[in-house]
Amino acid sequence: MDVPSIYLASQSPRRRELLEQIGVSYQVIASDVNETPLLNEHPQHYVERIAESKAEAGWQLLKSSGLAQRPVLAADTAVVLNGVILGKPTSIADAKAMLTELSGKQHQVMTAVAVVNAETTKITTSITDVLIKPLTETLIDQYCATGEPDDKAGAYGIQGLGAVLVAGIKGSYSGVVGLPLTETAQLLAQFEVDVWQSHGI
Repeated sequence: MDVPSIYLASQSPRRRELLEQIGVSYQVIASDVNETPLLNEHPQHYVERIAESKAEAGWQLLKSSGLAQRPVLAADTAVVLNGVILGKPTSIADAKAMLTELSGKQHQVMTAVAVVNAETTKITTSITDVLIKPLTETLIDQYCATGEPDDKAGAYGIQGLGAVLVAGIKGSYSGVVGLPLTETAQLLAQFEVDVWQSHGI
């Protein structure tokens, strides 16, 4: 069995898939933090603070558990419209309201990635512009009926059925999904963690 290169402080299946895509071996570690935004907190500061908190919590857990010390990676993603963070919808009505707000507009998806080890903490942030096409009420109703918006920030998933709602992006597609791979690879390189490990390179 291969020894993992890093710990991943995330339960997100999408982040696991993205790390596997670039050939980084990992072990999932729990990381429970309060994700409530601070009063008047800027969205970029928010995602960076939460990503760092998750990574730090993961590091403290592995130390207290006596696990081998390897870098801990965590990430946080926010959908931002006009400077306001759109979280996960609390109801179908909330999801419909979010999608109505996003309809025909450009918004930002910010994903911060933090890596922690015994010596240092490093953070990088990807900001991608996403344009949602004009959405009819019928299309919004149909999409919400699929159930996909229920657990998605901004009430859509670009990697799923929601792809048809996206007219274009400028930036990192993988960052919108939840882990910007170019930036993540560059960050991991600073911790001497290589990509493409599963390909023998």
